[in-house]
Amino acid sequence: MTRSDPTASSSPSISVREISLPQLESAPDTWLSEATPWVVRDAVAEWPLVQAAKRNRSSCLDYICRFYQGHKVSAFLGEPEINGRFFYNQDFSGFNFLQVQTRLDQVTAKLQEMADASVSPSLYVGATNIAHWLPGMELETQFVSPLPSPLASLWLGNESVVAPHFDYPANVACCVIGLRRFTLFPPDQVKNLYIGPWDITPAGQPISLVNTRDPDYAQHPLFREALANALVTELKPGDAIFIPSLWWHQVESTAKINGLVNFWWTNHPREYGRPMDAFNHALLSIKTLPEAERNAWSTLFDYYVFSQQSNDRQRWKNDAVDRTEDINLDVAKKLRGELINNLKQV
Repeated sequence: MTRSDPTASSSPSISVREISLPQLESAPDTWLSEATPWVVRDAVAEWPLVQAAKRNRSSCLDYICRFYQGHKVSAFLGEPEINGRFFYNQDFSGFNFLQVQTRLDQVTAKLQEMADASVSPSLYVGATNIAHWLPGMELETQFVSPLPSPLASLWLGNESVVAPHFDYPANVACCVIGLRRFTLFPPDQVKNLYIGPWDITPAGQPISLVNTRDPDYAQHPLFREALANALVTELKPGDAIFIPSLWWHQVESTAKINGLVNFWWTNHPREYGRPMDAFNHALLSIKTLPEAERNAWSTLFDYYVFSQQSNDRQRWKNDAVDRTEDINLDVAKKLRGELINNLKQV
């Protein structure tokens, strides 16, 4: 229920589509290139970590600590008053939580201690590279379908909510402990999500400023449209969700102790560069232009970058490679060299 409209629901009603594990295994390249999210139930149910979680909370935390080598991790710690919502402070000069460096086994012990308390602080460890912090565990947490050079990470904590944000790489997230609720918004809903600052963020990515569990529609009226286009699903241990690149997603951890293993990857050749670098360069060099020039550049981008309808090639009398039509490793090397030289001259 909301403060501004007690009759409005703040929960999306459209569920993420579900596919079967045999479907995924029969056509992994197709499913892992999809433009919309999907869920597979019990995709990683056979992982030892998931099996331990199904026994009891101590077993799964002990399993994780078996691999721990002592390197400190970054943890978020919030007072009980934040109700698990890691966010900004009132004037957006900082955050409503502390970020501390600590040992992972101390985190697991604290989670155990707080699990039986009626009220407790919020404790969260995110994006912990498994190969670095838990060497060997990555061999026992392989996704069911091969992924190209994925980055596998562990996320661990008690009850929390991570505000809607996006990731550039594609993402498969596997619930391994507790319960996870995902709310997902298509990329075109960015205009309805009231995105916060890009240069000061809780965890590296810009986030929605809407309190999605209790939206204030007087302050954020366009969020109604975002909710109307949102998808939702709840995962139990063993379930996995595929989140395409640039989909905004909120993640709620709803059990006393929750854990997730995710895989980020991209099929985009590294030599072609990172789209976010191009985005930042466009903010610098194009957004600052007069409106008429920005509109002209928008036309060029639409024609040469975002559409597949450029027909200039039909009028050429040779088959020479051109950057507007053919991108291969040789062209990429040439373009990268030009960009590096040009940036050095600024």
